[in-house]
Amino acid sequence: MKNFTWGHGVFLALGSFIIFILSMLFLFPNGQKNSEMVTDKYYEEELEYQTVIDAKRRADTLQEKPVFSQNADGIKMTFPKNINNANSTIKFVLNRSDDQNLDIKRSEQLDANQSFTIPAKVLTKGNYTLRLMWNTNKTDYRLDYDVIWK
Repeated sequence: MKNFTWGHGVFLALGSFIIFILSMLFLFPNGQKNSEMVTDKYYEEELEYQTVIDAKRRADTLQEKPVFSQNADGIKMTFPKNINNANSTIKFVLNRSDDQNLDIKRSEQLDANQSFTIPAKVLTKGNYTLRLMWNTNKTDYRLDYDVIWK
């Protein structure tokens, strides 16, 4: 058997490093996920983000907040009794971080039970961020929910 010299050590270290880098590239799929920007007008919306912060802060101080539930029909949003169609406008955005073609953006009207449903037929399995925005008596509110649709 030959003696192990420093040249062998350098070659072994370099070969190990190359194998490590290649294994990170091929074995971990997270590096190959499709990550898109949330919006095409990112910088313009960033300048106006203080209004979003204020709306979230106001929504956090509410005694009763809108809640969501999931069933076979879809995602049901239920609002408190003081929010109705006469004094409010309601919008929501469902964002998918992996594919912006699956994003859903709509304005809704509440039914007699102070709720609306996002139908299951427009949803695909995966993770969504539900951004619920409403305006009541000229005051903006916003809540964000993480939703896993199965």
